[in-house]
Amino acid sequence: MVGKRRRVQIQELRMAMAELYEIAEVELIYRKQSTAYDNYIITEDTAANEILRKAWDETKIDMVEEFKILLLRQNNSVIGVSHIARGGISSCIADPRVIFMTALKANACQIILAHNHPSGNLKPSQADLDLTDKLVEGGRLLDIKVLDHLIMTSNGYTSMFHGGYMLR
Repeated sequence: MVGKRRRVQIQELRMAMAELYEIAEVELIYRKQSTAYDNYIITEDTAANEILRKAWDETKIDMVEEFKILLLRQNNSVIGVSHIARGGISSCIADPRVIFMTALKANACQIILAHNHPSGNLKPSQADLDLTDKLVEGGRLLDIKVLDHLIMTSNGYTSMFHGGYMLR
């Protein structure tokens, strides 16, 4: 009886060891789909603002903070817009891992960041500046250019790049 119990324990231990070598598998599949944005090429921040504004729910732009990214090919043609996060009245948590996971899955070479300030203030906060710097650096490591970060309100927008708040 002891020998049988010992064999069962050894078999269970081997199964447990085998499970250590099993990890969740991620499969990446890329299917190019045409989008409403296929003919758009971003050459200036006004064009990015126009596309991002179309993707925003104008009834919420003064109510809750949201973070989106504009995904671009190497030639600045638009792949699409992705909603990254929604927060509260005064903040929104944009996870860099989600941002770059989205860009990688979309096969984007460049991105433009955007979020709104329900307060109506177009000046970037220190948290905005810190996140932008972090994302620019992460983009360098992944060879994904962060071209700009737009702060949007119902009355306008600020380009952090053209405002001198960021370096590419």
